[in-house]
Amino acid sequence: MSLTPVFSAPDTEQAGEYRLAGDWCGAPVQEIGDSLIHTVRGDPASTLDLTEVRRMDIAGAWAVLRALGAEPELKRIRARPEHMRLLEMVARADASRPKRRTGPGPIRAFLERVGRGVISVADETYGTLAFAGQLMVVTGRTLMDPRRIRWASCVSMAERAGLDALPIVIVTTFFIGAVVGLLGVNTLRQFGAEVFAVELIGIAVTREFGIVITAVLLAGRSASAFAAEIGSMKMTQEVDAMRVLGVDPFEALVFPRVAALLLTIPLLTFAATVAGLMGGALVTWSMLGLGPTFFMNRMVENVGDNHFWIALSKAPVMAIAIAGIGCRQGMLVKGDVLSLGKRVTAAVVQAIFAIILIDAIFALIYMELDL
Repeated sequence: MSLTPVFSAPDTEQAGEYRLAGDWCGAPVQEIGDSLIHTVRGDPASTLDLTEVRRMDIAGAWAVLRALGAEPELKRIRARPEHMRLLEMVARADASRPKRRTGPGPIRAFLERVGRGVISVADETYGTLAFAGQLMVVTGRTLMDPRRIRWASCVSMAERAGLDALPIVIVTTFFIGAVVGLLGVNTLRQFGAEVFAVELIGIAVTREFGIVITAVLLAGRSASAFAAEIGSMKMTQEVDAMRVLGVDPFEALVFPRVAALLLTIPLLTFAATVAGLMGGALVTWSMLGLGPTFFMNRMVENVGDNHFWIALSKAPVMAIAIAGIGCRQGMLVKGDVLSLGKRVTAAVVQAIFAIILIDAIFALIYMELDL
């Protein structure tokens, strides 16, 4: 008897019965097994005669079962008892293996993604409104009883969110004002109206760039810090410990941060506006020879302070949005570092998006009011 695995096609006496012989084990099974699968699967009514098989291992049994199709029928096999037990064991192991699920079609997958996105937006909107309502309740309760205000925490947060952010805000807006001045001078020079660069700088900086740049910097600096601080406390279960001790986390953690930004963002906006105007004034002085006195006179006569107060009216809304988003994302942190990283990133992205949206809404409102 041959020791290599072989099989023979059906003869005229045993129509549809393939005979296997030799040792169906080890590496040689691979090539002969593929040939057996290709041959037998083309004849679905065939049977296999394994009585002449000398030895068989799991590889040989798997090749025999694969030849009978995805759902092999053992009744189509004639074999010795030990080989039949091996075939039954391999068949049971294959049946218990989790089947790989085919993914949905491209249209269904697209619709599922859209549906999950809509549900996510709805959940986020509901959670934001719930958070805002709870913050309003805590704010009203605290203002009615000022003794509940944690002044030390408010002052500390104001220093970290305000004074510590002052250098980066001043430097950034100074260069923003200089860039606006450069663009204004080069553009208006084509029309011989370089002097109107003063009005361009004044309106752009006082009305938009002063508040928007300040808010964006605070979104990247303070919103992420608030989310990371509260998220770390959530991970170490300090927030749960506060609730056990009867301390409201909104009153102890959220309100001081919101109050700190409400206090500091108008001051930072003023400093940013002054720095931006200084940057623009330096450009007009160096490129056009218009001194600081001339710059300030045109600012007072043609720009005025109306645009600055319009910008300042946006500050409280942006402060609440930045602090609220940062604190809310911190409250949503779970017990792992991955969740903390995701929430800190979400805090920055959502805060910047909220700033742009709030600025656009205010622009539409003031446009309708002709301001």
